[in-house]
Amino acid sequence: MSAPHTQPLFDCSDPVERQRGLAAAARAARGGDLVVLPTDTVYGIGCDAFNGTAVRSLLSAKRRGPDMPVGVLVGSWTTIDGLVTSVPQSARALIEAFWPGEVSLVLEHAPSLAWDLGSTRGTVMLRMPLHPVALELLREVGPMAVSSANTSGNPPASTVSEAIAQLTSSVRVYLDGGPSGDPVASTIVDLTGARPRLLREGGVTAAQIEEVVGSGIDRS
Repeated sequence: MSAPHTQPLFDCSDPVERQRGLAAAARAARGGDLVVLPTDTVYGIGCDAFNGTAVRSLLSAKRRGPDMPVGVLVGSWTTIDGLVTSVPQSARALIEAFWPGEVSLVLEHAPSLAWDLGSTRGTVMLRMPLHPVALELLREVGPMAVSSANTSGNPPASTVSEAIAQLTSSVRVYLDGGPSGDPVASTIVDLTGARPRLLREGGVTAAQIEEVVGSGIDRS
């Protein structure tokens, strides 16, 4: 029999509990602990993106290695300017069209940043989620390393209960934002090469991406 869940769980449908939960989650993230938060795709497990120990704890909780690096969620469009070497016009166009939303952008990260997200080869995957709880937390904490709230090989959690069942006490605070709906992953576009490359088609289709950046997208 599994041990009962004892970590703090906050129902974000209640305004008072939502504020208590956001404050607790922000304290936990700033203190190097892991939190589970709702996003517009599936539930995420996250931590301070600049805390390498916390990122390693996140990977350990998911039972995966640094060969599968963690993406970063941001709370505003302008945040990325301090995180990457440069923001190409194609990135600006995709941000204006789809952020906040289901598009993740891979860019070269600024070499001055002291973070360790796994084997990223000098890049970072960035996204701004379309979920009020996630955005409030990100604006309080800053950029967060976030991955789907599941252990490796299992389906991503679409409810907080599914996240608890898989991650248990490895997470300090759980934020319950209700069911996430259909567990659709984000679309990933790599903008580090000569032309945009589609790494994964998710909530936004390849055709929608091409409408914004032109027909030169690489789908290989």
